[in-house]
Amino acid sequence: MLASICRRRLLFRIHQIPGGGGGGGGGGTNPLQSIPPARNSYSSSAVADVSNSEPCPDTVSYLISCGLSPTAAAAATTGQRLRICSTDKADAVCALLRHYGFANADIIRTLRSAPSILIVDPERILRPKLDFLASLGLEPRKIASAPFLLERSLDKRLVPSMQFLRGIIGSDDGLRLGFSRAPRALMAGVDKNMRPVVETLRRCGLTDAAISKLLVIHMGMLMASPDRIREVFDELKEIGMCISDSRFLYCFRAMCSLKRGTWRRKLELFQSFGVSEGEVLQAFKTQPTIVLSADESIKRKVRFLLDELKLGMTDIMLHPVILGYSLDKCILPRCAVLTVLMREGKIQRDIKLLQALLGSSRIFSTRYVLRHANDVPDVVKAYEGKIKFENFIQ
Repeated sequence: MLASICRRRLLFRIHQIPGGGGGGGGGGTNPLQSIPPARNSYSSSAVADVSNSEPCPDTVSYLISCGLSPTAAAAATTGQRLRICSTDKADAVCALLRHYGFANADIIRTLRSAPSILIVDPERILRPKLDFLASLGLEPRKIASAPFLLERSLDKRLVPSMQFLRGIIGSDDGLRLGFSRAPRALMAGVDKNMRPVVETLRRCGLTDAAISKLLVIHMGMLMASPDRIREVFDELKEIGMCISDSRFLYCFRAMCSLKRGTWRRKLELFQSFGVSEGEVLQAFKTQPTIVLSADESIKRKVRFLLDELKLGMTDIMLHPVILGYSLDKCILPRCAVLTVLMREGKIQRDIKLLQALLGSSRIFSTRYVLRHANDVPDVVKAYEGKIKFENFIQ
């Protein structure tokens, strides 16, 4: 509710930001005229001078009272010369975060990485930033995942970044969606990060419409260097991907998230299961996210598909979307449902398992859970993880 109110309060100002079109969208007036200027993130008088890098005991105790573990509290303050001189101000900061919808877990996560917000003026400094972030549709849990946003200057960093990107992306919905996927993108500077990235993408051949779509898909790429961007374009060209391919942006997003050495290691990992590089590359083009999982997660998932489902690696590569599913949260519960239905004679034991497992949660639930829930209540328990998958009885 609060985020909705803030969004309505500020949205008409966001619309006043000039479009960037082909010029980068860096100009325009401050869209948040009514918000008091955040001249400095902190008042220098609010922080006592700590002569060494040892954490302040009283500050550590306060962080522990907020829910941080003793180890996390000490780590959060070590080397920061941070001392809470007024617990009243710190209490007001925590109260303000709760007022904006921060759960205890969100506050703990925020203070673990950005404890210095406890010494800012909650009304003059912090509230305008929270209003601004809420106007973008950022939920508290998203802000907590990038708490350094609350340490950035509103007028000098956050608003100019939003102005620039509003001109590139064009729509408020796209802007909010992009930020919700990568809140830390607002930490990028316009001149140091954003403009060089956008100009590099243009020089590499992307249209403004494609750049807009790419930023919505993966706004975090604004933190990438122009050199890495050019390198990714070259790598995609080497594997036969062209800019006009509808899958290009998704492949670009995935590869840009990896270092070059990591990309080669992922290819070799899949090849170690007996498929050719060409098969792996084709699977990547179909489902780019297969290279983003941790190596151990890939190994565990592939071994399950090979050993329990008795699939061939070529079949897996032909349907790589299965590799994007969580083994514990998706594949295993679905397998448990299928074993229950096999046991009750509702489906044949020779069902094509891969085809049965594929599809959205809604499709699978409708086809195998809801259809049989009255006759076989155990399918609901299996889908909820209360009945664990053991094996397919042949």
